[in-house]
Amino acid sequence: MDELNVTRRGIVLGAGALFLAGCNNGIGSNGGAQIDARVDATQNFLFANYPGTRDLASRAAGVLYMPLMTEAGFGIGGAFGRGALKIQGATVDYYSAAKGTIGFQIGAQQYAHALFFMTPEALETFRRASGWAASGEIRYATPEQGASIGKETTELDPVIALVFGQQGLIAGATLGGVKYTRIIP
Repeated sequence: MDELNVTRRGIVLGAGALFLAGCNNGIGSNGGAQIDARVDATQNFLFANYPGTRDLASRAAGVLYMPLMTEAGFGIGGAFGRGALKIQGATVDYYSAAKGTIGFQIGAQQYAHALFFMTPEALETFRRASGWAASGEIRYATPEQGASIGKETTELDPVIALVFGQQGLIAGATLGGVKYTRIIP
């Protein structure tokens, strides 16, 4: 009888842990719909304001849209946001992005960014990773390049990041990195 009670207790505790984990990930919430709506608005803004990005997205193997990144820092800083990966216009996965920085910095800002995976290999590497960190293989483009970026970019750049829609002010010189992790919204 003691073994049966221990087994039942283990099953109940395990089920409870799974339930709490599900609640923490937003399973059953409208998190996915909310992210999708923000991603669609961000994509529309990007294409309307930087026409070259429409061509870039059409040639990309996939695009990760992060519609709202919130960043703050005072010596040590960080940023966080959630977004979605689209392949051929359809959402296939949801991701969070966490950024950490250290150095001389002060301020806060919000911005959006998009990662254009220009090769199937770059997209596959991103999707297979348990957590993917941005690295030196990414080419960063500025909003001023947005109008021509789709025409000037070749498939030699495996990943292109475009940061746009900045609001707020943050200044300084820092070292840091961004990690992208697949989530269930």
